[in-house]
Amino acid sequence: MSKMKSFAVGAIVCAPMLSAPAFAQDSIYVPLLTYRTGAFAGSGIHIADGMRDYLTMLNERDGGIGGVKLVLEECETGYDTKKGIECYEAVKSKNPVVMNPWSTGITLPLIPRAAVDKIPILSMAYGLSASADGQTFPWVFNPPATYWDGLSQIISYLGTKEGGLDKLKGKKIGYIFLDAGYGREPIPLLEQLAKDYGFEVKFYPIAAQDMQNQSSQWLNVRRDKPDYMVLWGWGAMNGAAVKEAARTGYPMDKFYSVWWPGDDDLRATGEPAKGFKSLNWHSADGNYKALADIKKHVVDKKLSQANPDKVGEVLYNRGVYNSMLIAEGIRNAQKVSGKKVVTGEDVRRGLETMDINADRLKEMGMEGFAQPIKLTCADHNGHLATFMQEWDGKKFVKISEPIPPMVDKVKPLLDSAAKDYAEKNAGWPKRSEACDKAS
Repeated sequence: MSKMKSFAVGAIVCAPMLSAPAFAQDSIYVPLLTYRTGAFAGSGIHIADGMRDYLTMLNERDGGIGGVKLVLEECETGYDTKKGIECYEAVKSKNPVVMNPWSTGITLPLIPRAAVDKIPILSMAYGLSASADGQTFPWVFNPPATYWDGLSQIISYLGTKEGGLDKLKGKKIGYIFLDAGYGREPIPLLEQLAKDYGFEVKFYPIAAQDMQNQSSQWLNVRRDKPDYMVLWGWGAMNGAAVKEAARTGYPMDKFYSVWWPGDDDLRATGEPAKGFKSLNWHSADGNYKALADIKKHVVDKKLSQANPDKVGEVLYNRGVYNSMLIAEGIRNAQKVSGKKVVTGEDVRRGLETMDINADRLKEMGMEGFAQPIKLTCADHNGHLATFMQEWDGKKFVKISEPIPPMVDKVKPLLDSAAKDYAEKNAGWPKRSEACDKAS
């Protein structure tokens, strides 16, 4: 049986997953689906620490949100879809205000459950790209960018390196990906862009059991000699891919990734990893008041499981960003509902009318940490521009201006995919949820 950990004001209490008691009526329950064990733990641990530490900081510093304490409870999924669904079923009777699957594979089967159980799903920059369509998926949110946005941003950036997207014609782009829902998600757009711009795609799927043994695929890469390689990996796969690229002599300055590689993935390869690039949309350092407050109120008080040196690194900050969205969704839910102790239905409304502008980022101590983001009834994503960052041997360094997604390419596919999803799932309900106006 999976285990869950409850956290209230930093206290840690382990309890069997299926028998935890009901939580106090004057608190807000936020379950966190995490994975601190298994092949994906190298990524999952830092995400989990950043998520938990930000929310714990709000409890310690502010007494929660709007005067209401947060009860945090982790459930270990091991990045396994079956365990993730077990976690979801175990917590849904405790009135969770939001669910964070932290896996595309777990997200997909939760999408049809969300409207029935009245629990919003926050799949931050992962999951089903089409769920950005709030009219079709009123209970699912995937800010700040979809995987299709990310892929278009990488291709757009490669176009600038070549002197224009038209110059990609005749080029060969390799796509090495985790052969699961996550890695397969961008393929329809990649095939469309290849057709539109005349480049060839070579596919290198990596099964989960082969993540750390990619040598055969990299021999194929050496044979095919792609002009660029695009990585769509997670967990142990990312570090192994960088090592294999270095070992086979693939030029690191031609190797690009979506936003999931972390600092440890590059450190493990050492000097040969210099030049590797990935997308990002938030800071990769710790020089922000909110992070200083995490250190003061959580890390220094020994309420964190994080290595202090990890605070401010890419994946830790990614977890912080995720929990910032949770907290702002709750805060906004309190505004639109007029209630202090909000429900999942309230937080759905709060997320849908969320408008984190520059003034609010400054107020939160996150000025410059990330871009402003606004969600609406129709747009549950924001489709933010991302930037390219490069590993300099010690850390990630921002090397580009913001790269907007190819809206003209992505939106038609998103719209079509949302319509197709609704048609293929018999009885998929038309939106009946009221559309609040941002306050």
